[in-house]
Amino acid sequence: MGAVLGACSCASWVPCLCSSASCLACSCCPHTRSSTVTRALYALVLLLGTGVACVMLSPGVDQQLRRSSKDPRAAIHNGFWFFKIAAIVATTVGSFYIPDRPFTPTWFVVGSGGAFCFILIQLVLLVDFAHSWNESWVDNMERGNPRGWYTALLVTTAFNYITSVVTVVLLFVFYTRPDDCAVNKFFISFNVVLCVVASLLSVLPKVQEAQPRAGLLQSSVITMYTMYLTWSAMTNEPDRTCNPSLLGFIQQKADPTLAPLENQTAVVMVGTEQPVPTSPHLQWDAQSVVGLAIFILCILYSSIRSSRTSQDNEQDMVQYSYSFLHFMMLLGSLYIMMTLTNWYSPDSEYDAFTGKWSAVWVKITSSWVCLALYTWTLVAPVILSNRDFS
Repeated sequence: MGAVLGACSCASWVPCLCSSASCLACSCCPHTRSSTVTRALYALVLLLGTGVACVMLSPGVDQQLRRSSKDPRAAIHNGFWFFKIAAIVATTVGSFYIPDRPFTPTWFVVGSGGAFCFILIQLVLLVDFAHSWNESWVDNMERGNPRGWYTALLVTTAFNYITSVVTVVLLFVFYTRPDDCAVNKFFISFNVVLCVVASLLSVLPKVQEAQPRAGLLQSSVITMYTMYLTWSAMTNEPDRTCNPSLLGFIQQKADPTLAPLENQTAVVMVGTEQPVPTSPHLQWDAQSVVGLAIFILCILYSSIRSSRTSQDNEQDMVQYSYSFLHFMMLLGSLYIMMTLTNWYSPDSEYDAFTGKWSAVWVKITSSWVCLALYTWTLVAPVILSNRDFS
């Protein structure tokens, strides 16, 4: 009760502190200019913040604030699964009653931003996976049977690069025209040049001296993923000429009597009373399936990687941030939402879905960020030679 009365008493002084007139607390101070008092108060707040920071850095406070499995939040995080599943079911059922507008266009923007952030997190996991993979095989090669592990390393690297080259050829065949599709030609050519530069950079003597574990295996993995992002970006272009349906092309080759279907859209016959059945390949999209598979692999890798360092079941301290984990799950759900809908615009007709250029630029930008991140992991030990990057 006394604490409540004290808080109310302190609150009564707030208008005095916010007023430009002289207050009771400052009546004993000599008359000075307002600018001088303002600077002095800001300096006092800075000193107060510095003192609080010093206190928070003390070992005793650090031990008291360290969270463990005994924290009340841990019980909510690790248990109450019945209520959590019930909340998921209720949210799923309630989503069917959400009106289309203005929720759907707004949520498309939110989903695009969240999916882009999750793609960046996937890039970090991919770069870490490439380095861990190479280090593991190099360690096995140094411990024993060097010829066998060297052959496996060489074959895997060659396979990744051959797959990337085949992908580039297919992208030029299907997503470019001799007199059109200049944007697609730029995307493919520019990313190929960046991948070649990153690959050459990984085998430079300076880079090898600063980071002996750097090599072409990591570069081949990054190159293959970059080609996937390039393909995925071009499948969202609204231009039908530069964005054909690969499945429709295969179907036309199998049965030449069928008309080619552009971008997996249904052909509507004017003047007929019965609607034309939707083509079978409208039910799924190849790049969405690949994106979903990469998502699952990244989730499994992050789980396995983090479990290797967990030894005490969080009795002394938590092994990860609960808040960050749930934020990651939020971004992951937004990424899955955009992947399963193929980043289609929500204002499109159901029988003629179209992509948007915003989705194209989100994906192509993420490919450039991927290459920039990997390049930084190569040159950082050379530039910042005094730091330990092991």
